[in-house]
Amino acid sequence: MKNIAYIEIDTHAEIAQAFMDIMKDSEKFRVDYYFSKKIKDQVREEGETVFLSDSSMITDQLKTKDYDLIVIGTVHRYFNTFLTIVQKYNTAVITHNLNFPQSSKFNLVKSIFKEDLIYRLKLWWKEGLFYSSKVYRQTRSLLVLDDELSTEKYKFLPLFYTLNFEKTEKTHTVIVIPGGVSQKRRDYQYIFKTIQNLTTSEKFSFVFLGKAKGKELDTLDKLSENLSKNITIHYFKERVSADDYDHWMQKADILWCPIQQKTEFFSQRETYGKTKMTGNVGDAIKYGKLAVFPKDYPSKLDFIIPEKEDILAQFEQLTVQNFDFQKSYGKTNVLARLEQVLNSLI
Repeated sequence: MKNIAYIEIDTHAEIAQAFMDIMKDSEKFRVDYYFSKKIKDQVREEGETVFLSDSSMITDQLKTKDYDLIVIGTVHRYFNTFLTIVQKYNTAVITHNLNFPQSSKFNLVKSIFKEDLIYRLKLWWKEGLFYSSKVYRQTRSLLVLDDELSTEKYKFLPLFYTLNFEKTEKTHTVIVIPGGVSQKRRDYQYIFKTIQNLTTSEKFSFVFLGKAKGKELDTLDKLSENLSKNITIHYFKERVSADDYDHWMQKADILWCPIQQKTEFFSQRETYGKTKMTGNVGDAIKYGKLAVFPKDYPSKLDFIIPEKEDILAQFEQLTVQNFDFQKSYGKTNVLARLEQVLNSLI
């Protein structure tokens, strides 16, 4: 049995959870997890070996073990620490933004003064911001979580598999819009306007499955008071718990994903579907749901459906359309592919 260390001391608890969920059934690999307190508080542990860690501890912790492979879940900060790790060990880095690793020092300097000034100065002064591209260049392997982003340089790491759960009978159609309710990366203004103008003889519930605040929350408050008959909305003013997220995702008939294709990470331009993956793809696979995306979103996946002008008619049609997620994304098959990839990295 080969030994892996999985490090997440930064951001993506949901991806760490996905790795834990699928690897618990592996008979070929044993995994130790190194999580910051923030990440550890967000994941569900079921007998895994989890160590509390941070940027000041992780290099010393790794010295006491002998790993065949170290997987780093996120490199968006602590660049000096991660550079030490990738130079010393056989390391693979999961890459979430493909343009960011190519940022020049000049562009990074310019980005410091564009927003989040204090935070970005800290990254520069204390966490080795200018080493960011060096980390990605010197790591042994670069990984992506969306097969459509894979290239010779970026290897696809299959993590997401479809859960088995009992579908409950419903008296109305449930449309879930997953993700934080912010105009920054999704076009919620379009969603609000569309729902406001809907009229239907069938009952529809729209669930905004993410924390709403600011202007978006104010709009939802007003929208909830001015809906046409047979339309209801649900939204959250606090962070959505893992249990609530599971509940509504399992209840969903369709996912509605208003991705704004152009976005930025650290003031570097990124494009969803081309240089950046949206977590909504993983959501659709995990919960076995067809997902409606903007018609210009680039995807060849059969469960990603381009949005049509008559959205209600499209939702009604999709509720009776089937896609065999278990055939393509059953846990046994995904785990076998994942193990094959991990073996190739050692």
